[in-house]
Amino acid sequence: MIKTKCVSISKGEKSALNEDAVIARKNVIAVSDGAGGGGLFADRWSHYLLKHLPTSPIGSAEGLDNWIGSIWENYYNRAEESAKRLGGMELDKFYDEGSFATLAAVWYQPTNSICYWIAYGDSVVFHYDYDTKELRHSFTALADFDRPPYLINCKDELNPAGFRSGDFAMTSTSFVFVTSDAFAHYVLMMYELSKSETYRSELREASAANSKNGNILKRASALFGINFERDVIEKLRKGVYDESRFAKWVRALCGKGLLAFDDCSAAVMYEVRG
Repeated sequence: MIKTKCVSISKGEKSALNEDAVIARKNVIAVSDGAGGGGLFADRWSHYLLKHLPTSPIGSAEGLDNWIGSIWENYYNRAEESAKRLGGMELDKFYDEGSFATLAAVWYQPTNSICYWIAYGDSVVFHYDYDTKELRHSFTALADFDRPPYLINCKDELNPAGFRSGDFAMTSTSFVFVTSDAFAHYVLMMYELSKSETYRSELREASAANSKNGNILKRASALFGINFERDVIEKLRKGVYDESRFAKWVRALCGKGLLAFDDCSAAVMYEVRG
């Protein structure tokens, strides 16, 4: 039996706007990070994308673009009405820029026990194997979190270069999860630091950046005795079932300078034996 669960907290107090959306359905997990740095209604767009996410895997950049093409108009018309009520520069902004969000999704197929995934932008799909202790992911490299992400726009065609996809076998030792960018950076950073000899060049490149993420990595590099499974995977596995526990952990990491101050969302998927 496949179990799924999700959690999402805003970067501020409970009343603060959370631009992330996250779902955990029977055989599907997904996260969409509304990008509020441009356009309008990023939170609405991220939630809209996940609400209409198909039940079957999307297999290509063309498939993703076709799906967006089949759902965008209803969203756009409603958002346009809201923008008209705001008027002036806000309406111009919506017409010029639209709404932006990322997407990372996993579909589990029980017929062959395969997870099919897609990612567009800097939300990330992860697969951790409790047996091999290996973490696989949909992203490129740690340093790339400093680069502007590809974003899904409600009014423009996708850039195929931003599309990534793949699959992996789901086993009894698999722990599959998706997260928005700030938490994804933390996860990948901690994994690579726990295997610093293997990832020496990638860590060096990311640390050399004069950026927020580069400074986070420098602080994390001073940690000793990182046990990735204990310190990250197990805390996430428990945290998705207790929002206050997850929030406490996330805010403690922010306070230590190990995690960027941002909305944080995650959805997990794993197999439960009989």
